[in-house]
Amino acid sequence: MNPVNILLVEDSPTDVLLTREALESAKLLTQLFVVEDGVEAISFLRREGIYADAPRPDLVLLDLNLPRKDGREVLAEIKSDADLKMIPVVVMTVSSAEEDILRAYGLHANCYITKPVHFDSFVKVVQAIESFWFTVVSLPSR
Repeated sequence: MNPVNILLVEDSPTDVLLTREALESAKLLTQLFVVEDGVEAISFLRREGIYADAPRPDLVLLDLNLPRKDGREVLAEIKSDADLKMIPVVVMTVSSAEEDILRAYGLHANCYITKPVHFDSFVKVVQAIESFWFTVVSLPSR
């Protein structure tokens, strides 16, 4: 069985660590790739430069507040690119502002999740994302 490839676009080392731990404690075989900003995310997805051999992710976990190119711009680029738009993008951010939620869905985010602040809740949310997207939902094959 091939591992599920997840691209995490996150500039917080703590959130990267929490996400990694949550995925490792789940039952699915996942491979987590991490980039720290929006420019790197687009390079990874388009397999440019040092990411020429990067696998196509089955899911993108995207923070909105990123250096160099923010998550909104990344989301807009993904969803306007014929080669990338089918990849599900889960916005996972600290903002619960209605304008951020509306804008993310307007840019065709597949779902929007406000990051919980407590470790146990954070782990449960990441595991629920993984379970939903890889055991409940039917995704197109790679």
